[in-house]
Amino acid sequence: MAIGRRRWLGVLPALALVVGATGVAAQSPSTGEYDGVTVNVVTFSGPPIAEPLERYAVEFEAATGATINITKYPFSDLYSKALADVATGTNSFQLMTLAAPWVADFASAGYAADLTDKIANDPEIAWDDIMPFFRDIVAQYAGKVVGVPIDGDFTMTYYRTDILGADGVAPPKTWDEYLQIAEKYDGKDLNGDGVPDYGSCISKARSGVGTWLFNGVLSSFVQTMGTGQGTFFGDDMTPLINNEAMGAALDFWKTSMEFGPPDENNLDQQGGRDMFTSGRCALAIDWGDTGVLAIDPATSKVIDKVGAVQMPGSTNVLDRATGKLVPCDATICPNAIDGVNHAPFAAFGGWSAVVNAAADEKTQAAAYDFAAYVSNPTRSNIDVTHGVTGMNPYRLSQFGDNMANWVAAGFSEAAASSYLGAMKDSLDNPNMAVDLRILQSNNYTNVAEDQAISQFLAGELTKEEAMQQLFDKWQELTDSIGREVQAAAYAASLGVQR
Repeated sequence: MAIGRRRWLGVLPALALVVGATGVAAQSPSTGEYDGVTVNVVTFSGPPIAEPLERYAVEFEAATGATINITKYPFSDLYSKALADVATGTNSFQLMTLAAPWVADFASAGYAADLTDKIANDPEIAWDDIMPFFRDIVAQYAGKVVGVPIDGDFTMTYYRTDILGADGVAPPKTWDEYLQIAEKYDGKDLNGDGVPDYGSCISKARSGVGTWLFNGVLSSFVQTMGTGQGTFFGDDMTPLINNEAMGAALDFWKTSMEFGPPDENNLDQQGGRDMFTSGRCALAIDWGDTGVLAIDPATSKVIDKVGAVQMPGSTNVLDRATGKLVPCDATICPNAIDGVNHAPFAAFGGWSAVVNAAADEKTQAAAYDFAAYVSNPTRSNIDVTHGVTGMNPYRLSQFGDNMANWVAAGFSEAAASSYLGAMKDSLDNPNMAVDLRILQSNNYTNVAEDQAISQFLAGELTKEEAMQQLFDKWQELTDSIGREVQAAAYAASLGVQR
């Protein structure tokens, strides 16, 4: 996931040459096939995601005769601008790059074109090469393919291999171990500048990315039976956020601040990444971006000193009938590893290119072909190795034994193996957790949940008050939208047919 501006502008000319040199043979729509066809694309201001779209627009126009216009909005405005455009019938945009949690609002209302047949008849999209989680869950809604993945997002835990390795300390498998390691290294000089550093760095600023990161902790306490069980709601759309599992996640969130930088509740995404890559943190939680930023010779002090693992888990999990935490066993935690329930969280879920269903047939075809051109593995397999693109791995071929692209980008084979191994462990986990993808999901998580957690961290609410406030707000939202409507959307988002 890439919202903040990156310090990767220097790679742009080289990346254009590398990708451009390999791009033409991968998928070349017929010359003149889309003469006179205009596709207006909306994305966020970037450079992540916008950069490859703009670069490939030039190639695609030359190959097909189409005109590709790209409009960019700040991330905070993109959802509302795109939704208002289709909801009012303006339909200025024929291709929309959307975050996975937003797709339900577009697909459920019929604004997203059904791409199922196009995908089935397009061998060059290499659909089977897309990781099953992104192909079968994130790209689909209610059994239909509604988006072309161009990015894969989920959170991982990063650790300093040099520091932990020197002490024979294994990376954390549980949240208790995470806190123990963070405490051990907090206050020590971790980058050799003579200044005490921190055991853990997690971006928790209000109105930032903290809620996504927090839900990656919560999921391991709540979801045990596989992706289809879900993390956020139980029967009748009753929120699973006023119980001992939520309490345990909040306790971790607050306790970890004791081993983090001052005012960590105001630490934004870029600030957290900068602290880790400057060598000031023993542990961190983030998307795949940190692994790529850690090899940037211009800014990183931790090159070849970073390892990654799937998100830690818990040995105690939620009994949904009682709201209590109970020990993992083979019945309640069938996917546990050595007694630990992991639920790697697809926070944000990645970016998908969604075709506007209101566009005419020819324009829809051009919009789809452009999205497929961007996603094609010959191009995307290089894009995911460069931070400027904002694209994290989402294809099987990006995880293969061939490390050439990653080594060419600046990874050592050991660093690439650790980074990709953590991703593959997460994606292969049958208990991978899906981000919330129901109508107005943004209001549930990035508004109501963000507010409650921020007030709890600031001491404005007790843990119990924060959970009750959030529970009441989610109930109010669900009732106002329609409980049956939201139940259907939630089931569809989990790939469950009810």
